[in-house]
Amino acid sequence: MPFCYVGSYQTSGDSEANNNGTKIFYRTYGRGPIKVLMIIGFAGTHDSWHPQIKWLTGTVTPNDDQFMAVDLDAAEVGGDGNSEGRVEVCAFDNRGMGRSSVPTQKSAYTTRIMAKDAIALMDHLGWRKAHVFGHSMGAMISCKLAALVPDRVLSLALLNVTGGGYECFPKLDRQTLSIAIRFFKAKTPEQRAAVDLEIHYTKEYLEEYVGPNTRKAILYQEYVKGISTSGMQSNHGFEGQINACWNHKMSQIELELIRSAGFLISVIHGRDDIIAQLYHAKRLAEKLQPSARMIELHGGHLVSHERTEEVNQALSELIKASEKQMIPYDWTNLPTKSSGWVATRISLGSTTTSEAGSKFSFMVDILEKLFLFLSIFGLFGSFQFATPVMSVCKILLPVDGICRGRVLARDFRALMASAHLSSHGGAFFHS
Repeated sequence: MPFCYVGSYQTSGDSEANNNGTKIFYRTYGRGPIKVLMIIGFAGTHDSWHPQIKWLTGTVTPNDDQFMAVDLDAAEVGGDGNSEGRVEVCAFDNRGMGRSSVPTQKSAYTTRIMAKDAIALMDHLGWRKAHVFGHSMGAMISCKLAALVPDRVLSLALLNVTGGGYECFPKLDRQTLSIAIRFFKAKTPEQRAAVDLEIHYTKEYLEEYVGPNTRKAILYQEYVKGISTSGMQSNHGFEGQINACWNHKMSQIELELIRSAGFLISVIHGRDDIIAQLYHAKRLAEKLQPSARMIELHGGHLVSHERTEEVNQALSELIKASEKQMIPYDWTNLPTKSSGWVATRISLGSTTTSEAGSKFSFMVDILEKLFLFLSIFGLFGSFQFATPVMSVCKILLPVDGICRGRVLARDFRALMASAHLSSHGGAFFHS
């Protein structure tokens, strides 16, 4: 089995990297001078990248050789958009998931540490440089990698990315509350598969017919099989990867290191993503000007599967432009100065110009943050704590927001009373 032992890369002097013996499971696909490192997200495994691996290499059959040759001279991607025969891809399981090691301490999981895992894997493969593609939590890890070793990144693709912390958790509405309740109650692959489909894809996509069956029916069977085969994510892996997402933050210095490195960046996002909201991806793209191109697609959180053709085309264009050494100012599609990309703060309530409306929006924002905080630390059962909080919120809400505030409070209490953290596996905040 192809494993990379990251303890040989990290030094004992690094307090963040006390991880000797941690092994990372990986697969390589295709052979060619163009190297692509793919980093999957929360609770995902390397095979989640299969649609993109197939496009870039022409196969999803892993290479037999564990050690690949060092980089050859760079070559231009084929003009047909498919770079088959010219690209070598490496995809791997992050620590805490799949066949990789599962450290028991949450402190062993940060996006910085996981980025060092990826760098160690590049060293293990003999890759001096690579195009780095990441999805969701994997995109956060990719950002850290790019800041740590900007001279080793040929290009950067960030799919369904956020800035970590509150930004990587879903908006608070009835649909998401319902999904959260069912997710934490799910104890079988069948129950988990049903919830995961709603998280990963848009309703419109799931209702499309492929032959005699809906796409939802087809994907449901695939998900049940996949979850049954890989098993539910361990508690240590679940809590550790949650810790990595929750504590992820890109400093201004790190963002400047990425922005000024000169490589091209694509920020690709499904505009209907209920997990990682589009607003945050747009804001990150603007911070990375002039190197970033913002690509919005009609799709959900797993846009790489829902809009495979568009995502694959965007990745091919990124590789081509990078190999041709296109300058960032010719690549970006963002305005030179801040404008429409950075919108006003997303509000869950109706925005009004009145003082009452402003107070209502503020209180809803507080409720949202409280919900996210409790959900992360597994305090859904703290009903006694929630009740006085909700009472205070009702008092503080303006008159024209009382009815909506009570509905929100009712839904919030219902979620806390009903949800349980006894069953983990995969991820509500997946990939």
